[in-house]
Amino acid sequence: QSWLRGMSYCLHSESHLDTGPIYVRENGKLHVVNRGAGSVQNVTPKARPFSLFSRTFSVELCMNREDDRARRQRTDHFIFTYTKEGNLRYSAKSLFSLVLGYISDNVDHIDSLIGFPEQIAEKLFSAAEARQKFTEPVTGLRALQKFTEAYGSLVLCSLCLRNRYLVISEKLEEIKSFRELTCLDLSCCKLGDEHELLEHLTKEALSSVKRLLLKDNSLSDAGLRRMTAPVRVLKKGLDNLLVLDLSCNPKITDVGIGYLISFKKLNCLDISGTGLKDVDAVIKRLQMQIGLVHSKVPLKEFDHSNCKTEGWAEQTVLQWEQAVLEAMKPQDNLRSRVTALHFYGKTHRIEEVVKCTLVEPETKASGNLQFYKENVENCHLPLKKEVAGSHELKNNKKRALAEQERERTSKQKHLCLTVEDWDLLNTY
Repeated sequence: QSWLRGMSYCLHSESHLDTGPIYVRENGKLHVVNRGAGSVQNVTPKARPFSLFSRTFSVELCMNREDDRARRQRTDHFIFTYTKEGNLRYSAKSLFSLVLGYISDNVDHIDSLIGFPEQIAEKLFSAAEARQKFTEPVTGLRALQKFTEAYGSLVLCSLCLRNRYLVISEKLEEIKSFRELTCLDLSCCKLGDEHELLEHLTKEALSSVKRLLLKDNSLSDAGLRRMTAPVRVLKKGLDNLLVLDLSCNPKITDVGIGYLISFKKLNCLDISGTGLKDVDAVIKRLQMQIGLVHSKVPLKEFDHSNCKTEGWAEQTVLQWEQAVLEAMKPQDNLRSRVTALHFYGKTHRIEEVVKCTLVEPETKASGNLQFYKENVENCHLPLKKEVAGSHELKNNKKRALAEQERERTSKQKHLCLTVEDWDLLNTY
């Protein structure tokens, strides 16, 4: 109608502006309409430029004004498939899938998931993970915390960050948000004694860790003192630790091993490649005080094959690693710069990623220092009469050792807490 109003304006207007000839196609033939007389003539159009409407003429078309984003979201409500005959067939998505997609797109705005069913929460987590919502800098952390607060070990029960120190530095807050971890592998990350993640190990959120691998992390006696302070004094922190790997940390000496005596539940310990001075004394001390026996052969608990990332967030950790690797790729301008350096005869320094090997030179020098706790399950079985006497002797020895241990601990109660220990405890 707007177009017809514009045509009538051109044909019946009394304006003296020259709008040029108007062409109309009728019955397959092109006719020109004379504006003045209104007659129709069969002419051949001239190939000269002209303007169909005046400059003041305007046309408004009535079209759908929805933006492309809304139109694209509307088509997301359907599932398109092909039949055997090759025809396109579409079916509407279920209401559950539509709501799930909407919530996963806005997962960072969820107030709380506590009390929400685990089966639905797992699907929601997978949907948000597919949209890479947990890789976003700020909103990803906030969304991940909602899941870890509500579901704990279901989100992640085992985390392997072996040789992934770049992921630790980029996603430290996200890693600290995981709760109720039972296995944590931080081998070959060169964290040192003052790293924030090692301090986080002593918090209540990681008191559930039973398997901790800290191989080749530049640890010293000071780091072990900080890590064991809550257990030694407050009976908190890593009190449930069963497996501990401290190999390839040459700065750990006999003094640092003394801090490990507080881990009474420890079943396996690896201190190969440490800076021990009196190895025999350390072996006897570990056996007498926490019952760990020196193993003659390597233990399978320290072959780094059992620790894997397990839980809902397994793919999320892989997405973090891929994002870090993408950021490390050389850009085009850096490549041209390297080419220019080669052209002018300058050598370019290449920084290679430091890789951790399972067998270190220090380990070979000091030998295998892996310890395990002997199986004592048979002691709870019914005993025969002829063994009753030996059983009483063993009980007497245990009582004597227990009394010696009480005397030793009572004497060292005031000696083990230094000024640095008190300063450290005041931070909790």
